[in-house]
Amino acid sequence: MKLNGTSSNALPKINGIHNHDKQVSQTSITNKKNNVKNISEKTKIEHEEKLQIIGENHIATSIATPLRKDAFELDDDTKVEKIAEHFKEIMDILGLDLTDDSLQGTPKRVAKMYVKEIFKGLNPENKPATKMFDNKFGYNQLLVEKDISFHSHCEHHFVPIHGKAHIAYISNNGVVGLSKLHRIVDYFARRPQVQERLTNQIGEELKKMLDTEDIAVVLDAAHMCVSMRGIKDQTSTTITSFYSGKFNEEATRSEFLKYIQ
Repeated sequence: MKLNGTSSNALPKINGIHNHDKQVSQTSITNKKNNVKNISEKTKIEHEEKLQIIGENHIATSIATPLRKDAFELDDDTKVEKIAEHFKEIMDILGLDLTDDSLQGTPKRVAKMYVKEIFKGLNPENKPATKMFDNKFGYNQLLVEKDISFHSHCEHHFVPIHGKAHIAYISNNGVVGLSKLHRIVDYFARRPQVQERLTNQIGEELKKMLDTEDIAVVLDAAHMCVSMRGIKDQTSTTITSFYSGKFNEEATRSEFLKYIQ
């Protein structure tokens, strides 16, 4: 018997929704989820490509070294132990035989080198103390310290940067021991770096330390991420500069550049 207003091939309702409507609704939800997933994957790929471009072009994101707020909650010895564990895993993934006498101590050596040597400039406690002296000679001309050797590491590939720093300042009633200029360069170099940031960090620190605006910094460095990978250029160097105060005047800057040639 056929009921009035009811088709013999109509789908039954479940919870007030036809099965057909429910199937369409579920398909729509699945499609939306797939679209969101595809957009998410596309965004992730675009982000990874952007990061790759930043790394290959040695772009710095700020003058301050990027550090988390909890960067120094762990003491150095704990950091060494944790880094050693992770570096051992890296070596293992690379297929190295960690039972070999030559390799057994490598994870711990690398970890100690990272924390207590080549990256010790990350820790503010390692910042060199400086003592100013009165400029009793009344010396008011350029003081230039050139060819200061430094070693750093590229923050994009963690391979060495090495070169020379040239520094000059004009005293504002105070002077500092010459070795302190070397130590300031070394302190900021001993962290993962971009050369532009390193140059600015040295310049700004010297302004504060020497209480003068008249500061010049020039870095001339070779980057191993350029020479041993990528383009594999063996001869180029990168030059960056920082000038403030009287060094923005052409005559003073030219005098400084003449001395460091």
